[in-house]
Amino acid sequence: MPFGSSPWLAAAVVLIAGVGGAVAWRKWRRPLTPEERERRRRLRVEAQGRVTDGVLVEVRGHVVYYRYHVGGTEYVASQDLSPLLDRLPADLAGLSGHASVKYLPDNPANSIVVSENWCGLHRRLEGPRRPGWHRSALP
Repeated sequence: MPFGSSPWLAAAVVLIAGVGGAVAWRKWRRPLTPEERERRRRLRVEAQGRVTDGVLVEVRGHVVYYRYHVGGTEYVASQDLSPLLDRLPADLAGLSGHASVKYLPDNPANSIVVSENWCGLHRRLEGPRRPGWHRSALP
């Protein structure tokens, strides 16, 4: 055995090397940008979330405000749709009324109405049809 007959010395060397490696990794890894952190949050809610009915309260610029109920508690939330505008129609002002909301069961306040691969926004049924809008939900 290279460390003599002491397994404690070998364990200590392995432990120090592991801690040193973890410290080096944390120091030199690239920190996540706020945009990447938000994208990962949306993808997690999309993959693990449950769907419930919600109501769009307001659309202001690229931000939608909505409310929904889970387990007898009302939640009011907002989502900035700026990073997802390429997946939405140009005129967000036509959005109103009901929406589908995805939320995490372990944290119902963590919710979305749009993500990279899912959309819970609905258009108004009255008014002119816009190309690319589905009958009940946006693409």
